[in-house]
Amino acid sequence: MMEAIIKPRRWGNSLGITIPKRVVEEEGITLKDELVVAIKKKIDISDIKGLFKFKKSAQKIKDGMRQGWE
Repeated sequence: MMEAIIKPRRWGNSLGITIPKRVVEEEGITLKDELVVAIKKKIDISDIKGLFKFKKSAQKIKDGMRQGWE
């Protein structure tokens, strides 16, 4: 199974995707083949920045973790 990051494009009232040439060649895909496509939205982790609030500073958390190691 091969993975590719693809952006959908408007196709009438729907969205369509294209299969990159390298995937077609490596998988040997032809027009007669039936394909199973698993859709998984790529998550941008920069969107969650600042959502988590900590009561202690990062330094205090690190100092607490080190206490058992000294």
